[in-house]
Amino acid sequence: MAQEEVFKKLVAHCKEYGFVFPSSEIYDGLSAVYDYGQNGVELKNNLKKYWWDSMVFLHENIVGLDSDIFMHPSIWKASGHVDAFNDPLIDNTDSKKRYRADVLIEDKLAKYEAKMDKEVEKAGKKFGETFDEKEFRETNLRVLDNRKKWDTLHERYKKAMNDEDFKELKQIIIDEEIVCPVSGTRNWTDVRQFNLMFSTEMGSTSDGSMKVYLRPETAQGVFVNYLNVQKTGRMKIPFGIAQIGKAFRNEIVARQFIFRMREFEQMEMEFFVAPGTELEWFEKWKAFRMKWHENLGFGKENYRFHVHEKLAHYANAAVDIEYKFPFGFKEVEGIHSRTDFDLSQHQKFSGKKISYYDPERKESYTPYVVETSIGLDRMFLEVLSASYCEEEVSTAKGGKEIRVVMKIPPVLAPVKVAVMPLVRKDGLAEKGKEIFDDLKFDFNCTYDDKDSIGKRYRRMDALGTPFCITLDYQTLEDNTVTVRYRDSMKQERIPVSKIKEMVTEQVSSKILLKKLMK
Repeated sequence: MAQEEVFKKLVAHCKEYGFVFPSSEIYDGLSAVYDYGQNGVELKNNLKKYWWDSMVFLHENIVGLDSDIFMHPSIWKASGHVDAFNDPLIDNTDSKKRYRADVLIEDKLAKYEAKMDKEVEKAGKKFGETFDEKEFRETNLRVLDNRKKWDTLHERYKKAMNDEDFKELKQIIIDEEIVCPVSGTRNWTDVRQFNLMFSTEMGSTSDGSMKVYLRPETAQGVFVNYLNVQKTGRMKIPFGIAQIGKAFRNEIVARQFIFRMREFEQMEMEFFVAPGTELEWFEKWKAFRMKWHENLGFGKENYRFHVHEKLAHYANAAVDIEYKFPFGFKEVEGIHSRTDFDLSQHQKFSGKKISYYDPERKESYTPYVVETSIGLDRMFLEVLSASYCEEEVSTAKGGKEIRVVMKIPPVLAPVKVAVMPLVRKDGLAEKGKEIFDDLKFDFNCTYDDKDSIGKRYRRMDALGTPFCITLDYQTLEDNTVTVRYRDSMKQERIPVSKIKEMVTEQVSSKILLKKLMK
């Protein structure tokens, strides 16, 4: 099945099973804004816990913060967002659609990569175990031709972005014969910049109101509170401040479901270090954050680092962790060495001294910062993309059918256990409720006695529920139940007294955290 078709099915699945809904749907929706349903919010909360516990609980020198969405407008002037938080946009005059010029070019680069990969895949199937991919990539003429095109385009694109040469960006789009996905034509306007911040007015009257912004990132709330946290927590460098919160960007080209939205959630950690040590810490956090992703078991081959072609004005090193979505490798997390830019700017604009006195160095300095920033919504989409699976299974009557199963890691699964009496009568429903009432204090559980047991299993598979507990007449005799495992569909009989222990062993966050620290 084509990956585009898989992604369409995943989007439909998210709505059908209560993961994600289009926002304001009864009013025909609002572009690039989504609501998380009853199962989506549980998965989101589990992701937050995994991140928070791994960053704050496992590191004695990292603490948390929850700063406000509204902040003094001078903060955004100091950070550079008012003057420099822009995307290069281009319009197609036929479709009247607007696109990010850099995204159009990156999509073209991805097409060259896809052509090379396709040649490699064909050769691999042809030659089997004797196939040498490295030699093939270095000698095959079609691969080499596409590699040359990729390299040439990449160099032009990199230089144009670093020079902020919008004329060259447009010329690249023309030379590469990039067409509008809607109209199929190449009638493009000039490239221009567009500021992404949402603004509003704060105050009771129009005369006394002040223009403020919805924060486009959560990091600045950490920087302006850095000294408060350091002093009240008696923190010594190096130390970090972690935060989970909403951010807002007026994305003109919002697409790919929840991958790029106007309202989104970030999980960020700012790590304050002594000047001169930032690149060493940058490498350490790169390794730790990649391990955090790989720890979920979605395959190391589906992750890669992408070094930034153009560094932001505040950075001296930057890299993205990319995951292979159905629509290609895309960023889910960024690791940046931000130097002392942010703290120095806020010290300059506020007029307040926020330097740190280092008792070991016996000197004061403005700390440097290494940032890890992960998009929670993108991480959510990564988990669902990796977990969505269609399998052909045998039916009770000897036929075949397709079961859709979300193989979400049990630690992250929205619902951990489904309790299912085989029938509602003869005391089975009462016994099922008794078991459910005992388990609900430890896990997010559901009780389901509607439809046939087969349909209930399929429903739980589609939600990603790792364990189904089935009660039958034997349960009333010997107090045992049948546990059905989601991924293998294996069933086994266990005593009711062992249910809690069995589930705990599989869904405890300690499993992921202990693996992470090995």
